[in-house]
Amino acid sequence: METLFIALGSLVLYLIAYNTYGKWLGRKIFKLDPEAPVPSVALNDDRDYVPTKKSIIFGHHFTSIAGTGPIVGPALAVIWGWVPALLWVLFGSIFIGAVHDFGSLVVSMRNRGQTVGDIAGRVLAPRARVLFLSILFLALTIVLAIFGLVIAAVFKQYPASIFPCLFQIPLAGLIGVYLHRKGVNLLIPSLIALALMYLTVCFGDVGFLGSINANLAAWPTMHWVTFLLIYSYIASVLPVWTLLQPRDFINSLQLLSVLALVVIGLVVAGIIGGSPTGEGAEAVRQPLEIVAPAFRPTPEGAPWIFPFLFVTIACGAISGFHCLVSSGTSSKQIERETDARFVGYGSMLTEGFLAVLVILACVAGIGLGVAGDAGFLVGADAYNARYGSWDSAKGLAAKVGAFVEGSANFLKAVGISPAIAVALMGVFVASFAATTLDTACRLQRYVTQELAATIKFKPLTNKHTATIFAVSLAGIIAALPVSTAEPWSWATAGKGGLILWPLFGATNQLLGGLAFMVIAFWMWRRRLPVWFVVVPMVFMLILPGLAMSLNLFGENGYFSQGFESGNWTLSFFGVATVALEIWMITEALIAWPKAKGVLENQLAPLPSDNYAIDGGRSC
Repeated sequence: METLFIALGSLVLYLIAYNTYGKWLGRKIFKLDPEAPVPSVALNDDRDYVPTKKSIIFGHHFTSIAGTGPIVGPALAVIWGWVPALLWVLFGSIFIGAVHDFGSLVVSMRNRGQTVGDIAGRVLAPRARVLFLSILFLALTIVLAIFGLVIAAVFKQYPASIFPCLFQIPLAGLIGVYLHRKGVNLLIPSLIALALMYLTVCFGDVGFLGSINANLAAWPTMHWVTFLLIYSYIASVLPVWTLLQPRDFINSLQLLSVLALVVIGLVVAGIIGGSPTGEGAEAVRQPLEIVAPAFRPTPEGAPWIFPFLFVTIACGAISGFHCLVSSGTSSKQIERETDARFVGYGSMLTEGFLAVLVILACVAGIGLGVAGDAGFLVGADAYNARYGSWDSAKGLAAKVGAFVEGSANFLKAVGISPAIAVALMGVFVASFAATTLDTACRLQRYVTQELAATIKFKPLTNKHTATIFAVSLAGIIAALPVSTAEPWSWATAGKGGLILWPLFGATNQLLGGLAFMVIAFWMWRRRLPVWFVVVPMVFMLILPGLAMSLNLFGENGYFSQGFESGNWTLSFFGVATVALEIWMITEALIAWPKAKGVLENQLAPLPSDNYAIDGGRSC
């Protein structure tokens, strides 16, 4: 019952936080006004700036910030024990992550939907704009280069997930075009599309669909990377209503339905146990209990729990990538200011709850039974088979597998067949990874265009050339050989993103700290309270910097391993990232004493602009 109480208690805590702390931020600090003009209306171009109902934006925003982040991070971090991971997810998401996402969304809304990087140049210092955009460009390049590999790995591990994910794309496109022309509600068509997807899941291992999935699962990784980058290009240049909004709304319904099934399964397993194991009269239900240690500070081969726990779990507690979604796409679609709390603060708490369920799946659900090298394992043996050492737990297959198997055990407890339960969770993971990929491509297009405009390189200010440049660079990195041990070929290519992937955790969290810095300066210039932003800002600047420094100069750091192992690439980008952080902090320390009450240079007024610089609003 302990597992059940944790799940329900976490849900109640998040509901309380949304209706207390989140409401206080919206009303008393940001002073959200339902009548205030917003960028989606003032700059409506029916492509990127599109006034949209908050339920649809919630679907886009949540699926974009979630991806596989709240799965792989918590699924690895429980190696240090379930209590530290759970506490960081619960309190990190309420007081740090949700504030970060909400604040980034509001600040962007009141600056015509500009990205946080663009806003940094006006509220902090002109040089900060280029520094911030450079960090954004690096982080997004890593995401684009690696997520094709992530999706390909999930497809190979769970072939039954392939066709449902691909089938969703034309369904979403048809729904988007139809609804834009007819102007009707998105809910019913999306529910029909979701039902069709689930039908393909149920029959994904048999007949024609089974043959398609088996053939596509055999594709080389570089095939999938190329296909997914081409798809990302198309998705990112189309109007948001064509594919982005309907696809993300379908995915949000998928998420809610799967989460509901997982919670129901968790309740059933908590009361009567998991799916019966054994034959006939000897079949028994394994009791649901936490089989992982509460605290495990020194797992074999693992780095120190501090600061690496706070870098390993990003999405679910706080992730710098979220500020890109808040200020890159969602702020351009908010229909009224008061929707920002539901979209920004609410989405992050929902992601936090997902991360809680991931933790419970990996420390309790997995104990209901998994197949291992030594046969069918239950209880602590099942946990130890996945988390015996850092090397056994850190691979993508191990992390995703622990979550899929653990959560599938919850579904099996309510009578869902093992094959369908595993396929449903595989589709769940792959769908959100794909959503992150196409949103990241659109965001990279914005960043590339902003950088090109800064250096006055006109060719890359065009949306098509900027997007082609972004996906081409990601494809080149993905195609690089990871190691000289095996000769390069098209069949072995596609894993090049792994070269820079070790930097992403610290870089991503550093980005969160820098976004807090921009929010703090914007509020400081308007004499608004900043303590609730400055405290997490300091925390999220120190921790990633410490983690990056240990990765570079620690006992097993990149420098100590020697350049002959290929670590010169990681060392170069790691040092560059630390240098950029120090530079940004220096700029902030110089500007902070002179910034209070002094408004930054305002944007040129629009012909229909009636914004008043009042209560923190500007346009």
